[in-house]
Amino acid sequence: MRLSRHFNQLLTLCLFSMTGITVSGVTHAQASTTWPDKAVTFIVPFPPGGPVDTTARLTTQAMAKNWSTPAVIDNKAGAGGIVGAQAAAKAAPDGYHFFFAAIHHAVLPSLNTKLPYDIQKDFVPVGMGARYPIVLVVHPSLPVKSVQELIDYAKANPNKLSYSSAGTGGGTHLAGELFASLTGVKMQHIPYKGSSPAMQDLVGGQVQLMFADSTSAIPFIKSGRVRAIAVGNPEPSVFFPELPTIASAGVKGYEAYSWSGVVAPKGTPPEAVKQANAQLNKALKDPQVIEIMNKAGQEPVAMSPEEFAAFLDTEIKKWSKTVQAAGIKPE
Repeated sequence: MRLSRHFNQLLTLCLFSMTGITVSGVTHAQASTTWPDKAVTFIVPFPPGGPVDTTARLTTQAMAKNWSTPAVIDNKAGAGGIVGAQAAAKAAPDGYHFFFAAIHHAVLPSLNTKLPYDIQKDFVPVGMGARYPIVLVVHPSLPVKSVQELIDYAKANPNKLSYSSAGTGGGTHLAGELFASLTGVKMQHIPYKGSSPAMQDLVGGQVQLMFADSTSAIPFIKSGRVRAIAVGNPEPSVFFPELPTIASAGVKGYEAYSWSGVVAPKGTPPEAVKQANAQLNKALKDPQVIEIMNKAGQEPVAMSPEEFAAFLDTEIKKWSKTVQAAGIKPE
């Protein structure tokens, strides 16, 4: 999911204009004896400017409003999120190192049995950050206007429909595989290197549909160059209130969207986890944070550590079944 240059400029302006948010902090000697009394580092496993990075910067700087110390973002991109996760797993469990995990880290265990970390055993959950809705869109030439019509058409034309994705094993790919698994339809998956080229080929008619991230899809939906049918959220999306969920449209049990959330290295003091969760959830309810996240196509979601642990476990199991059923192999 790529943010436009215009949005990045807007984000930067908003971040530094938000009242009371600062990254300047004070020295360790000047800080209070309560947590945190020095800079808190948040590792992000993707490059600056992407959706997870945006969520991280917005929430951590809002968290820092209540601290006398900085919130530092450390981007460690590479290998689809593996590089950052490995670095975070090895970080000191002192309450000053956290990690922004994403849907990738729930999928990777099914694609790679030799990961240099275990997302559940090597980390403790802190809380959810944001959800990035996935919307089912089709080329206007495809004679379907509902989920059921798409299912009927696909079953009448097995393997004649193709759908694009941002890459093998990613959220937009697995959303399509989950749909196929639950409905019994047979479609061809065409992977691309990113959401932008995947959407461009849908607009051009080279593929017929896409389970697209909302950031990529919204401009083309508004212009009429693609037709939106439903969303993968468990409930209607704030960005597409007029669209049904795929589950409510007849595909029972369907739930697919990208997400990010915070974890900490195993052994992190429980009190630090508790306080970090409280500050994170407070940031996710900040009107300014919500406004900027919504402009980026993101839905803030607050959870307790226990709720996030259960969510992560559910995601890992769900995508493991999907990966196995589809026979997906890493690129």
